[in-house]
Amino acid sequence: MSGTLSDIVRTLFGESAQTVDIVILLTVLTLLPTIVVMLTGFTRIVIVLSFIRNALGMQQTPPNQVIIGLALFLTFFVMGPVFTDVYEDAYKPYSDGEITQTEFFERAMDPIRDFMFSQAKTSDTSFFMKLGGIDEAVESPDDIPLRVLIPAFMTSEIKTAFRIGFYIYIPFIVIDMVVASTLMAMGMMMLPPAMISLPFKVMLFVMVDGWQLVIGTVVSSFG
Repeated sequence: MSGTLSDIVRTLFGESAQTVDIVILLTVLTLLPTIVVMLTGFTRIVIVLSFIRNALGMQQTPPNQVIIGLALFLTFFVMGPVFTDVYEDAYKPYSDGEITQTEFFERAMDPIRDFMFSQAKTSDTSFFMKLGGIDEAVESPDDIPLRVLIPAFMTSEIKTAFRIGFYIYIPFIVIDMVVASTLMAMGMMMLPPAMISLPFKVMLFVMVDGWQLVIGTVVSSFG
């Protein structure tokens, strides 16, 4: 794909390597948000952080910008070793003129493939392999085409995020049940239980250092 893109660009703009690099760079920057969502741990992290906000019962706190910003920086933290491998094995040799553009894309995808393969569940990989009519035995990430590996990885990320979100919800549901039962016993049925339980849930979350616990759980889940 990269070789075809290079041929098209060179046909349109000539043999100037600098022009080709600029066009490729602009293309990558345009697709960067999609790449971040599809090929990294961003999906799992942002879903878990959204679960926290909903479990607390605060629909707008923290705001979406804060959730996405924190998820983005945690993604850089988790993907740090992968990005380092891409830089050392692909970008640096390419910038020094030691490898071609096609080799650059192949080398850049190897660490990302390894990461996605390590996080994708076997059941999801097998499902998409069968769905795509591929019956070959899988021994390494290179044996799986990207059209199979990417959806298998994203499906696994969503499953893992929902599993973590389930455990996050449990203590907050208990607080809601206790508050609702107490209000009914006191005859205060017209008082919304969510309004009373909210400060207790926030207090519990702060006392146990909930952000640190959740972030530690999410980051360690990639191990």
